[in-house]
Amino acid sequence: MRETAFIKQNKDKWLEYEKAIFTNLRTKPDYLAHLYIQLMNDLSYAQTYYPKSKTTVYLNHLAAQTYQKIYKTKRLEENRIKHFFTTEIPLVLYQYRKYLYFSFLVFFICVFIGTISTKYDLSFVRLILGDSYVNETLENIKNGDSMAIYKSGNSFSSFIFITVNNLYVGLRMFMYGIFGGVGTLIFMFYNGIMIGSFQYFFIQQNEFISSLKGVWLHGTFEISALIIEAAAGFIIGGSLFFPKTFSRIDSFKIGFKNAFKIVLSTIPLTILAGFIEGYITRYSKEMPDILNYLIIFLSLVLVAFYFVIYPRILHKSINTKLF
Repeated sequence: MRETAFIKQNKDKWLEYEKAIFTNLRTKPDYLAHLYIQLMNDLSYAQTYYPKSKTTVYLNHLAAQTYQKIYKTKRLEENRIKHFFTTEIPLVLYQYRKYLYFSFLVFFICVFIGTISTKYDLSFVRLILGDSYVNETLENIKNGDSMAIYKSGNSFSSFIFITVNNLYVGLRMFMYGIFGGVGTLIFMFYNGIMIGSFQYFFIQQNEFISSLKGVWLHGTFEISALIIEAAAGFIIGGSLFFPKTFSRIDSFKIGFKNAFKIVLSTIPLTILAGFIEGYITRYSKEMPDILNYLIIFLSLVLVAFYFVIYPRILHKSINTKLF
């Protein structure tokens, strides 16, 4: 059978499967199992006669999504929260991994713009960070402690205030995605430029190492969460602009639900960032350098593993079970 005839013969059936998998939250497990068997038959045929076709790729993706739906629908003996963070979110992260890569790329471009602007315009950092912050930091540098600003207030109140503020910023980064992702892009642009300007300001003052040891103790988790939350905002925008075979409203519902799951995955990062900033950053100057760098390194490893590496491992594991 020619591929065009194969597609024409099964197209309506596949679209019905898509609706059952992505839009019907109460689909019965027996029906899903029936869909899965039918999909595997079609996929087997496509792999035999059209091994390099987009049809085969599409059916492979549909079969994987059906398997995940069955796995999520059956009764789980393990803790639901554990399953959510160890299986459900990583699979969503893998599905939308390109949005995450795009978010990282946009962030670093914005940081670069902020860095270059600060380098060639001495007044730029004051425009972005404000005269009050710049003057206070210059005074702290003069007194020999560039990170003194993090020592103000008591640890607990700082932890609570910082965490709540960062959660609010992350929620805005996510929700601005409803404007087609443009709102998220603008907010990311502002935050990225601010971070680039902030970091280069310390380089200008010959305090790069001090800022690295102080700011990035908590900043590794904080900035990572911000980038991931921006990716969630871009997912919402993408669901509106690129609905694929879904209606635009169904595409938006699916994109919003999955993006919100990703935002939930950043809450532990935000809490950890607030805790470190409230309780540990204030002692960055007194800490042994090896401990300081170890915390930063382990933070990077944790973020990279959970949000990039582990989703790939899990996806590969599921595909191995499928075939």
